[in-house]
Amino acid sequence: MNDPEGFDRRAFLKAAGAAGAVALVGCAVPSRIAWAAALTQAQRDRMTPDEIIQLMKKGNERFRTGQKTTQDYRAQQRASAKGQYPAAVLLSCIDSRAPAETIMDLGIGDVFNARVAGNIANDDILGSIEFACKIAGAKVVLVMGHTACGAIKGAIDRVQLGNLTSLLARIQPAVDATAYQGERSAKNYAFVDAVARKNVELTMAGIHSRSAVIAELETKGAVKIAGAMYNLESAAVDFLPSIPSP
Repeated sequence: MNDPEGFDRRAFLKAAGAAGAVALVGCAVPSRIAWAAALTQAQRDRMTPDEIIQLMKKGNERFRTGQKTTQDYRAQQRASAKGQYPAAVLLSCIDSRAPAETIMDLGIGDVFNARVAGNIANDDILGSIEFACKIAGAKVVLVMGHTACGAIKGAIDRVQLGNLTSLLARIQPAVDATAYQGERSAKNYAFVDAVARKNVELTMAGIHSRSAVIAELETKGAVKIAGAMYNLESAAVDFLPSIPSP
């Protein structure tokens, strides 16, 4: 694909109707490429991991700047009912203010999304990511944290609460590994955000080191592990530099 920035489903050829749009998928139109209601296997397979990440960045730009979305969720639901070809798998937090698909203007069938407090990768999450990439063909694994994260605060405070205790323990290495000059407490939001970022980095590295399946795909260039931080105040998604594999 030569124009990832122009590759989005806003380019529906409305006058041609749904059938016409499907038939014209992949044909060049002024600054756009027509996209059927749901991402097709051919469209997904033509994109590189970097192009997929660029689409996410452009989607967040639309969201952040308040551009009106043209997502037709009903059409996407119908088109994807008998098959799905997501381009990426997202590992994000359960925070109600950080719905990954919404903040990157993604539609039904575009991505898998695993959500868990603190965007940690346990064995079940790793298995889900392996399915998404090895079986279903997703090309990007995006770990996305966010500012003012409650799970991060809980880990900093070493909260003890039922099953949450063991979940927060998985974030503790990020707390310990965060280099920070200043108050290292959950009341200091700058420290909280620094730990959240470190947690994303360690999770990215952990996916690579703990999943031979993903590591092999990454080595072949078929999959890229990426990281990002979502700012609750600015609505911007900040993509992290690539983290060297351990």
